[in-house]
Amino acid sequence: MTRSLRRLATLAGSLAFGFALMALTAQTATQTAAAGTLVINAGTSDPAPKQAFEELIERFEAENPDIEVKLNVFDHEGFKTSVRNFLSSQAPDVITWFAGNRMKTFVDRNLLEDVSDVWEDNGLKDAMPSSLSAMTVDGKQYGVPWSYYQWGVYYRRDIFEEMGLTAPKTWDEFMAVNEKLKAGGVTPIAIGTKYLWTAGGWFDYLNLRVNGLPFHLELMDGKVPYTDDRVRAVFDKWRQMVDAGHFLENHATYSWQEAQPFVFQGKAAMYLIGNFFVPFFPAEIADKMDFFQFPVINPDVPMYEDAPIDTVHIPARAQNKEDARKFLAFVARADNQTAMNKVLERLPPNKEATVKDDRFLQAGFTMLSESEGLAQFYDRDTDPEMAKLGMQGFQEFMVKPDRLDRILDRLEKSRQRIFKQ
Repeated sequence: MTRSLRRLATLAGSLAFGFALMALTAQTATQTAAAGTLVINAGTSDPAPKQAFEELIERFEAENPDIEVKLNVFDHEGFKTSVRNFLSSQAPDVITWFAGNRMKTFVDRNLLEDVSDVWEDNGLKDAMPSSLSAMTVDGKQYGVPWSYYQWGVYYRRDIFEEMGLTAPKTWDEFMAVNEKLKAGGVTPIAIGTKYLWTAGGWFDYLNLRVNGLPFHLELMDGKVPYTDDRVRAVFDKWRQMVDAGHFLENHATYSWQEAQPFVFQGKAAMYLIGNFFVPFFPAEIADKMDFFQFPVINPDVPMYEDAPIDTVHIPARAQNKEDARKFLAFVARADNQTAMNKVLERLPPNKEATVKDDRFLQAGFTMLSESEGLAQFYDRDTDPEMAKLGMQGFQEFMVKPDRLDRILDRLEKSRQRIFKQ
């Protein structure tokens, strides 16, 4: 029987998942005790991540014939609800997870292993500098990134060319482009905020450009009041666009997908979104679409970006930490990140990796590799309850900007309660 056949199949379904989880917990405890066995629990059940991870493990086993990998693949949503159980008892040796606050939550509970030595021994701070801050808590690294994707402004290049416009690089240029588009009968910015998180993207970028990443992360960590003048400065910029009518009308009634046709039909020119937007481009306009980096607002603030990162970690209670460290170093290698992200059609965090020949991925790779640091997105960087309340406030502000004081006071009371500060 081959190693791949010895791996457990994907666990899915509600009742079946629960019974399988209990059985798996007992099995994992036995497996982790076996010498030369590396147990990995992964929430990679979607076809592309599943294929990428299985091929990675085949390569790892080929280079390490003395190590047998037991890969347990879980339904993505089921994994997110069960990971705390994995970490608290009968922990596997490696788990897949996410950077930012979602990682820090487990670090603060002493459930993840400090792997700063893996970063140091393999030169990862030089190889993956833009991911470093997202993997670091109190100066120590607690995992390794293996895939990410860029955010930015996707736009109709043909409309820009017809109106004599070029991609803006500064806030003043951006506002001028918006005004010319509006005067020409085109909505400058498409957005659908029915499900809130797209408004979180606008807050992220405005805050990153006005105040920078260190301040942004302090706010996400509950250490800064939402009534702080620096936060108000973010909403001042945002309100310039709201008051000028630069956003799609009635955006709160549209999901992010329902707002797409406005761009595809040429009724709107731009969309601030992640690279997962690209596969939705209709064939007839795909060549007319382009991408630019969110413009500079404060020239004294470095260019930080939103780039949600998928990661691997060693649980603090893992049994086979020696082989787990070998695996994390293997995942971090440029050749392996090239192979994985070719399957995923996403970006490798290792700057020495090769990116798939796709103009949007190439543009994103260059931008993120040169970034001074990465945020993970509002709902990954802050407490889940705070994220929900914050994004509700952002949507409300975009519809009723005169309520800003009331919104910020409400968010500040929530911050004090949630973070107990």
